[in-house]
Amino acid sequence: MLRIDGSMMEGGGQIVRTSVALSAVTGIPVTIDRVRGGRARPGLAPQHCSAVRAVAGLCGATVKGCSPTSSLLEFTPGNPVRRDQDIDIGTAGSIPLVLQAWLFVALRSGASLSITGGTEVRKSPTIDYFTRVFLPVLKACGAEVTVEILQRGYYPAGGGKVRITVRPSALTPMAIPSGESRGVISCSANLPEHVAARQGVSAAERLARYTGLEYPVIFDRRSGPSTGTSCTVWQDSKGGTALGRRGLPAEQVGTAAADALIAELDPPGGADRHLADQLMPYVAVYGGRFITVPLTLHSRTMLWLLEQFGLPLRVSEDPEGTAEVRR
Repeated sequence: MLRIDGSMMEGGGQIVRTSVALSAVTGIPVTIDRVRGGRARPGLAPQHCSAVRAVAGLCGATVKGCSPTSSLLEFTPGNPVRRDQDIDIGTAGSIPLVLQAWLFVALRSGASLSITGGTEVRKSPTIDYFTRVFLPVLKACGAEVTVEILQRGYYPAGGGKVRITVRPSALTPMAIPSGESRGVISCSANLPEHVAARQGVSAAERLARYTGLEYPVIFDRRSGPSTGTSCTVWQDSKGGTALGRRGLPAEQVGTAAADALIAELDPPGGADRHLADQLMPYVAVYGGRFITVPLTLHSRTMLWLLEQFGLPLRVSEDPEGTAEVRR
């Protein structure tokens, strides 16, 4: 059984989610000790347990230690199987982060998942980043995936709900698609309509001034169990996000999302710094290459973890700060 030190490098939930996904795909049993040892509150949280359960359901895995605060997790995969699941994280934990682990496995046999939790959460990609930046890369390589955002969920109440359906997909080597996709999606729940409007317009105007291009704005205003706002902007395979909070003007939320994307636009390469580590497992399994900005700690953690599973990637970093990742 492969043993992984969960406190290494990034030392967080990324190691847990990716380890169980890689275990399911490779058939290698894994034990993770010192789970999230790099965090102020170590051990599994509900969203990590949800990711483990979601992946386990796709391969009939035997799991030990999958409970909140646990610092030791054992995961022994079985055979891949198509399974439709319904999972409630139970908190405002990040739905997109659970989906990252589940999707990597679901593409093999096909599956569907209805999941309840947080669609827009701090220190996590928004569900719109997942659908507008991450998924288009996979779809360009043959992934057949549909996503329905049934309800948005913000911290602390959560209650967001997403349904995702995947057909068995034979992916081609990873490559960043060329195109002219760009836009802004400004969302709010249980707030006046002008909040999302001010967010979206602010983001689009900021980006237009910087790039000289027009960014179409989509507004998504809803009611629901939680209150909050989010703004996601993208240009091809680079994105930026920002979340609202009480007392923060909507215009500043939109500007923050735009500035996050602007920081990714100038450096060469097709993938932004957050997309890079998300694509690495796919390159390791399916081949391909991409170029990104200087590697983050999350990316370097992913490279280390892939090596543990016998799936090393080659990385070439140049003096200008870009990195080419390939198998």
